[in-house]
Amino acid sequence: MNEALLRSLTPSVLAVLVRRGADFAAAEDAVQEALIEAVRVWPDDPPRDAKGWLVAVAWRKFLDQARSDAARRRREDLLGEEPAPGPASSVDDTLRLYFLCAHPSLTPSSAVALTLRAVGGLTTRQIAEAYLVPEATMAQRISRAKRTVSDVRFDRPGDVATVLRVLYLVFNEGYSGDVDLAAEAIRLTRQLATVIDHPEVAGLLALMLLHHARRDSRTAPDGSLVPLAEQDRGRWDTRLIAEGVAILQAALARDRLGEFQAQAAVAALHADARTAEETDWVQIVEWYDELALLTDNPVVRLNRAVAVGEADGPRAGLAELAKLDASLPRHAAVAAYLHELDGDLSTAARLYAEAVRKASNLAERDHLTRRAARLNTRGRR
Repeated sequence: MNEALLRSLTPSVLAVLVRRGADFAAAEDAVQEALIEAVRVWPDDPPRDAKGWLVAVAWRKFLDQARSDAARRRREDLLGEEPAPGPASSVDDTLRLYFLCAHPSLTPSSAVALTLRAVGGLTTRQIAEAYLVPEATMAQRISRAKRTVSDVRFDRPGDVATVLRVLYLVFNEGYSGDVDLAAEAIRLTRQLATVIDHPEVAGLLALMLLHHARRDSRTAPDGSLVPLAEQDRGRWDTRLIAEGVAILQAALARDRLGEFQAQAAVAALHADARTAEETDWVQIVEWYDELALLTDNPVVRLNRAVAVGEADGPRAGLAELAKLDASLPRHAAVAAYLHELDGDLSTAARLYAEAVRKASNLAERDHLTRRAARLNTRGRR
C-alpha cells in the first residue's frame, strides 16, 4: 500500500466533495472512510485512476450517510444523483482547502490540527502523538474545527498569509512520535507552491529548507542544544541549502518582498558562511531592518539586537536591546549573550540563570543552565 500516494491525494479528493456541495465535516468523514476502504482493497485490486476511485467511493459514502440521516434530508435534494463513473475532474481545489483549514475563526492549534488531518492526510492518532496529547483530546479539537468551518463559503479570496503562518507553526513543531512534522510542513508547502504562484509561498519554502538543512547539527549526541556558531557545518545538507537559495533568489527577483522572504535571506546568509567568523552580520542587520518594516514583531527586534552586537560590537547590541521590553521571551538570554561577548562574565552568568527560569522548554533550559555554570566556573578561576 502506497501511504504517500494516499496522503498526497487526500486534499484534492476532499476538495472535490466540498465543491460538489458536501459540508466540510461530512466530506472529511467520508474521505477518511474511503481511505480505509483503499487500504483494504488496493493491495489486491489497485485502481487505474487512484484519485477517481477515491472520489467515487468518498462521494458514495457521503451520500449513504446523507440519505440515512433524517436531519440532512433537505440537503439531499440539492445533492442530486451520484455522478456516472469516470475520471475525476482535473480542477484542483487544493488551494481552497488550505484557506478553509486556516480560516481566521479557528485558533492556531485547531488550524494546525485540521490542516494536518485534511490537507496532510494524517490520522487523528498520528496528530495526537505529534502534539503529545491523548487521541480523544485531539479528536475533539478536530471535530470542533470541522464544525466551525462546515458552513464557510468562499465568496472572496482567502488570506495567503494566514495559510503560511499555519504551515510555519507546523514546521516549528519539528519531530515527535512517528510523524516528522518539519518534513510534513515542507511537503505541504511544496504542494501549496504547485497551486499558487506567490513569492511568499516560495519564501516560506526556502526558509524551511534552509533551516531543515541544519537539523542534524543542532543537537549533540547527548541531546543537548548546539548553538549556530558552534555547529559542525560539515553536517549541513548542502543539497537543501542550494535548493533553498535558488528558490529564494527567484522569489526576490519578483520584487514583492515579504516577511518569509526576508527571514529566508537571513538564513541564507548564515548558510553561506563557511565558518561562524565569516558570517556577514552587516547584511543580516540590513535584512532585520527590512523585516522590522514588514512586521511589528518584537522578536525581530530582539534578533536584530543580537545581529547588531555581532556586527558593531556587544555594547551596540546592548544599546539596541535596552530599547525593548525586558519581559519579552528570550530577552534575558540575549542580554546574557551580549554581556558575555563584552567580557562581563558575572553579569552574563546572572542573566543566564534568570533566563533559565523563563525558558519555554527543557532543552533550552538545560542549554542556558550549562552556559551559566560554565561562566561561573571561569569566574572562580
